[in-house]
Amino acid sequence: MTTIILLGILGAIISAVIGTFWYSMKTPMGRLHLKTIGFSNFSKEEQERKMQEMKPKMWKYYLTQMFLSFLTSAFITYIITAQKSYGVTVIYGEVASVWLCFTIPVIGQSLLWGNVDLKLRWKKFFSDSLSNLVTFLVIIFVFSFIL
Repeated sequence: MTTIILLGILGAIISAVIGTFWYSMKTPMGRLHLKTIGFSNFSKEEQERKMQEMKPKMWKYYLTQMFLSFLTSAFITYIITAQKSYGVTVIYGEVASVWLCFTIPVIGQSLLWGNVDLKLRWKKFFSDSLSNLVTFLVIIFVFSFIL
């Protein structure tokens, strides 16, 4: 249990690093994300003002995201430890199945029913889906050296 908790924390950190890069303004995915939330429609002054308004609350969002990432990482750790004897190929397959059967539908549903511009919906779907897949695969890769 301690291993799952510790690796869950490590996985949450890995997820935060990947997400910070993935959604940064320097990447196409980050610029797409800003478009979908309407942030890029603001002037530079408005963007700065909005960022200043959000700063006091951001720790709550980051903490919540870290907890959600911890849950995902802890689950991946559980799969790795429970299925270790079957080999890494099985582990990658199981996590890919979780991504395909659970992550993809959740992302799709949130974009389908969310307030996302129809022109950006598919791009956002693929960006968010691939972000999760890359994160899952990196976590498995790193953990395969630890466990």
